[in-house]
Amino acid sequence: MTLLSPPLEYVPTGRVRISDFPRLARRHPLVFIGGGLLALLIVLAIAAPLFAGDPVNMDPFKRLQPPSSDLWFGSDNLGRDVFARTVFGARISLTVGLAVAAGAVLGGLFIGVLAGYIRSFDNIVMRVMDGLMSIPTILLAIALVSLTGAGIGILIVAITIPQLPSVTRLVRSVVLGVRERPYVEAALCGGASPPKVLWRHILPSTIAPLTVQGAIVCADAILTEAGLSFLGVGVPPEMPSWGNMISSSRLYLAIAPSTIFAPGICLAVTVLAVNLLGDGLRDLFDPRSRRRG
Repeated sequence: MTLLSPPLEYVPTGRVRISDFPRLARRHPLVFIGGGLLALLIVLAIAAPLFAGDPVNMDPFKRLQPPSSDLWFGSDNLGRDVFARTVFGARISLTVGLAVAAGAVLGGLFIGVLAGYIRSFDNIVMRVMDGLMSIPTILLAIALVSLTGAGIGILIVAITIPQLPSVTRLVRSVVLGVRERPYVEAALCGGASPPKVLWRHILPSTIAPLTVQGAIVCADAILTEAGLSFLGVGVPPEMPSWGNMISSSRLYLAIAPSTIFAPGICLAVTVLAVNLLGDGLRDLFDPRSRRRG
């Protein structure tokens, strides 16, 4: 019967051939702009040891030098190469952002599906999520760092936990809306098992909103990491981080502006690339947008 087939907007996308990329680039330029910027940053971060130099080497005789052919972005107050530290700092920001986004999306998807599909589980989960939303990220990070010491792993956990409620609530709202659709009820009445209904009819509906939310979480995590490092409760001070660089150089802005502008501009470009990619993927995964094109 026709009710067993889901509406067109929830059918998963088909295969994308190489010949389709020029057409997709014209219809969804944000995907390629944001994805290209993000891919470039990832490649630069991975290949940093090959061309960026030593980010921790200190030369007191080259303190606060202006940009030159030897020091592209100048040097900081300890004589360290700002260019090398900026490139290596991308590793910290991208690692934290992508890890937090992955953890929050996967955890929120699992918990949100259970909360939206199992009514007895809903009230318990939502009260726990309400409690997590009351925990400020900065205070949680300070508490964890004071107990275990500074590190990337602790920072990722401290940022991921407060991000779980927003993803969980998003997935739960989608599941609650889709589970009442006639085609889902028809599938259940036709003998389909709950796991099959979840996999075929409900989970595809979460792809587009989770894509956008994942990009928001990633961008927010990058900014949060920079803020925590600026306050001194992020990664250890010896590790090159954009937040650490801005914090240590803020007193020398008047005489060495490149020490702050370089990591600040990279931070802004990274967040912009993630947001553009998220918005573009949202349009790409929206079948209604594809039908309009």
